This record gives sequence, structure tokens and C-alpha cells, in this order.
Amino acid sequence: MNDVEEVGLKLRIATVAFNPGTEIETMVRSISAGLGQLATDSDFCCDTVIVNNGRESSVLDALRRRCGVRIVSAETNLGYGRAINLAARDFAGDWLLIVNPDVEFKPGAIATLLAHALRHSRGAVFGPKILTPEGQTYPSARRFPRIVSGMGHALLGTLWPANPFTRHYQNLLRTDRDTRTDWLSGACLLVRMDVFREVGGFDPGYFMFFEDTQLGEDVAAHGWESVYVPAAVVCHDQGKSWRSRPREMLYAHHASALRYLGRVYSRPWQFPLRVLFALGLKLRVLILTEMKCAPGGKRRKIGVYLRRNNENS
Repeated sequence: MNDVEEVGLKLRIATVAFNPGTEIETMVRSISAGLGQLATDSDFCCDTVIVNNGRESSVLDALRRRCGVRIVSAETNLGYGRAINLAARDFAGDWLLIVNPDVEFKPGAIATLLAHALRHSRGAVFGPKILTPEGQTYPSARRFPRIVSGMGHALLGTLWPANPFTRHYQNLLRTDRDTRTDWLSGACLLVRMDVFREVGGFDPGYFMFFEDTQLGEDVAAHGWESVYVPAAVVCHDQGKSWRSRPREMLYAHHASALRYLGRVYSRPWQFPLRVLFALGLKLRVLILTEMKCAPGGKRRKIGVYLRRNNENS
């Protein structure tokens, strides 16, 4: 970690809470392990900001008292991207580490991300390897969704996870070295702060989902790169929010998908495509809502595949 220790850096860790449980305590307590020796380096400065999108929380109050984190009350549910923008608004430091509250940093994960980031002069967004609670690698480094790969993944990914469209879309599942990619999962992102300002932060038009994909688009449009760093490892229980509110999550996911595709295919002559996307996404969300939200006794075995693959989309 000498690359980091030799350069005085300022890091802000930003996350968003919505009526959290103990998972956010696990995340905050794992920060020290993730920082490794940086946690005691006098030339390294790190603070943690939690934006509270929900009601008052005893869990957050306890973290403020015991761990020294700063709690920012949003007073209303801003969604994910806008809340992260709020957390970063007064930060004048070098790096912003964006993390979901249900992520756990493995030893040295943050220090490794920083050390590798300093080696990539055109890198602006860096993402670690993300493991599921079962120890499987989550496909967090992906290509931009386009007509062929995106629609193929959307249509076949739930029934045939190994289809060629999904394999193309989730393109860096097994790499073991730093690799440029189109975009990285917002579950855990290290972002060069001056570039985050340059692109205007997360697009506030996304309530949740696809703000990370759009960030990848915006970073690339400004001549910067997104880099996957599998040497840094975190664990993410990405299914919790889906299990607690499947209907709301499905509608939010598909609304954001439509906004994203509308931006990618925004030319006047592409209007028929946008209509097709809207109809296709509406049909998809109706089907998935029926399968994911039906009474437990009526769910089919296929619902397991739908849940797993929607969490990965």
C-alpha cells in the first residue's frame, strides 16, 4: 500500500440509509478492516457520511455516537443518486467511495482500491470484486446495455443465465487483473472526486437503479475510464432490498431502464425504438411482478431464477 501511504489523500465514504437494520452497522464496522494500515496513517484523512432517506433511526444514532460517522437528514426520500450527491456536495477531497449499506469490506479492500487507482492516470471510477454471501462472484463489471445485448439479456437472462447475450453484457466475471470496462456496479465505487464534479455527479433523474450505468456513460463521454479491480474484495447481500419490497423495486428498476434507454436512443428518428422499449419494459415488469409478488403458495420454481437474475440486472 506504499502508493497510498506516500501521498496524503482525503477520502470520503458515502452511503444511503432508508430505515436500516444491522447491516449498516456491519458495513461501518468493516471500514477499519478495509482501510488496513491506512486507518492509522497520519497523512491519510477519511470520513464517513450517511444520508438518511427515511425516518429517524436509533441504529444511525448509535453509529454517530460510537463510530463518529456524520448523519445527514434528507427530510424526504431522495433516492440513491441524489442522496449520494448530497453526501458529496461539501467534500473538497480527492476520492469518494460510494457504498451500499449492505456491503462488507474485506481486509484491505479500500486500501487496495486506492493503491490501484493511483496507477491509472485516466481512471475515474474503480470497482472491486463483489461477492455474494454465498461466496460467488457477482457480475459487477459490465458493458453498456444496447439493443442486441440488452434485449437479449432482458428476455433470456432469467430463464437461460448462460445465454450469449448475458455473457457479453456481464463481460468481466472471471478476470483476475485490472481491466477497463464500460460501467461498474454502484454497490461499491471509488470515484475520482474532480471527475465526479466534472460530470455533475449522479444524474438526479434516476430515483434508484441505472444511475451507476449512466455514470459510466458520462465518465466515458468526458474521456475518462472505468476500471475493474478484482484484487479488492467486498461482500454484498444485494437481495435484501428486493426481498423486502419486490414490487416497488421492480417498478423502480424498469422506470430507470426506460429513462436510460431514452437517453441513449434520444434522436428524433429513434422515436419508434423508444416506444418499443416502453412497451417491452411494461410487459416485462408485469410478468415479473406477477411471479415475484404472487402469494407464496402460487409461486413457481422459475421465481427463484427471476429473483436471482433481476438482482443481477
